[in-house]
Amino acid sequence: MTTALAAAALAVPAQAHHRSSDSPLPTVTPRAETPVLHDDEAGGNADADDPAIWRNAAAPGRSLVIATAKEGGLRVYDLDARPVQSIAAPPAAGEDDAPGRFNNVDLVQGLRLSSGRTDLAVTSDRGHDRLRFYRIDRDRAGGPLTDVTDPAAPPVFSRDQAEINDQRTAYGLATWTDPASGKSFALVSRRERTSIALLELLPAAGGKVTYRKVRSVDLPSSFRLPDGTSWSPCGEPGELPQVEGMVVDPADGTLYAGQEDIGIWRLRADLTGTPKLIDTVREYGVPGVYDEETEECAPGADPGFGGTKVSADVEGLTLVTESDGDGYLLASSQGDDTFAAYDREVGDDNEYEGGFRVAPAHSALDGSEECDGAAALNAPLGAKYPNGLLVVQDGHDAPGDGDRPATNFKFVDLGTVLDALDD
Repeated sequence: MTTALAAAALAVPAQAHHRSSDSPLPTVTPRAETPVLHDDEAGGNADADDPAIWRNAAAPGRSLVIATAKEGGLRVYDLDARPVQSIAAPPAAGEDDAPGRFNNVDLVQGLRLSSGRTDLAVTSDRGHDRLRFYRIDRDRAGGPLTDVTDPAAPPVFSRDQAEINDQRTAYGLATWTDPASGKSFALVSRRERTSIALLELLPAAGGKVTYRKVRSVDLPSSFRLPDGTSWSPCGEPGELPQVEGMVVDPADGTLYAGQEDIGIWRLRADLTGTPKLIDTVREYGVPGVYDEETEECAPGADPGFGGTKVSADVEGLTLVTESDGDGYLLASSQGDDTFAAYDREVGDDNEYEGGFRVAPAHSALDGSEECDGAAALNAPLGAKYPNGLLVVQDGHDAPGDGDRPATNFKFVDLGTVLDALDD
C-alpha cells in the first residue's frame, strides 16, 4: 500500500523564516581519519558516503565503524580509523546492467535468524535495488562481516532489471526494531523519487536474511508557499526531491527523514499518520530554471520563505541519546559545511539547539566538507573515546591527490560536540 500526501494536507512550519545574523558556529576537530578513497578507475570507484558505529559490548575499545563506499562496496575500520575489512559490491547482473553500489548503512541488534540471534549491518544496494545483510562477528578470522543476504531477496522498488538499470532504486536507509512486537524493519527511500518504503526483515533458510514490503509513503514534491503560490525545487527534468538521510528514534518510533532540497520531516516509523516538516532548508521556496547545457539550476530571487539553520542538501541524520531521555537529532547541512542540532524530544517540537562545524585539527588532518553521512554513539568506546564517538563523511579530503576525487571519514570525540552545543 502506498500513500501519497497532498501538499495542502501537511503540517508545515507556519511562519515564514528569514535569514539570521547569528554569531559564528563553534568548531570541533577530528581525532583521526580513515584512508582516502578515490572515485576513479584507479581507486576502484570508491566514494565514502555513510557510516554506522557498532559497539562491542564485551570490549568497547574493539568496536567498529562500518561504512559505505558506493561502487567500492563496504569498508570496516577500527577506532584508530585503520582498515579492518573491505567488501566489494556485488557485480552487475549482466554485461549491460548496473553494478552494485552501496549507498547507506545501518545496524540491527540481535536479529533472530535460523542460526541464532546476531547483530547485522544492513546496506542499501542502489545498483541492484536491494538490501544486503552482513553478520557481525568481531573476531572472525576472515574479517568481522559475513554476507548473509538471501539470494532470492527481491528488488525494493523496481519490477524488472530494466527499471533497476534506470537507478530509481533503494537509496537512503534506517533500521528500527519495534519494542512492542520485537520485529525489525528497514526504512528505505528511493533515488530521484519521494518514496519511503517500510520493509520487515525476515529470517531465511541457512542463516540468511530477506524482507517483505509492508507499506510505503510518498512525501510531497510540490508545496504551497505562504504567499499562496505553489513551488517545487528545481532539478533535472523528471527528477523529484529525494530523501536520503534517515534515522529512527528507538524511544518512541519516530522517523526523521531529510528530503534533501526541502528540509527535515518527522513521521511515525511505521509510516502511518501525517508527516510534519519540522524545518526547511534556506533554499525552500526559491524558484529556479534548469539549464540543459550546464546541467545546473539557475536560481531566481529568494522570497524569504526558507529556514535559517540548514542549507540544501540536508543529509546525514543521526541521533545522540542521553541517559535522562534528552539528546539531539543531528543533521548535516551539506550546502554550508555545518551540522545542526535539534532537541530529540517531540514534546519540545524538536526545537533547534545550536550547531557546529568540523574544522581541521592541523595541516595533515582536515575537517568535513559537504558531508553526506554521519553516525553518533553516546556510549563509552574504550580509552580512545570514553565520551562516545561521532563519525562524519568528508566530501573533499585535504590536502588531496591532485585532481582525483578524494573522500573519507573523520572520527570526532562526541564529548567535544556536546560541550560545543552546551556552550
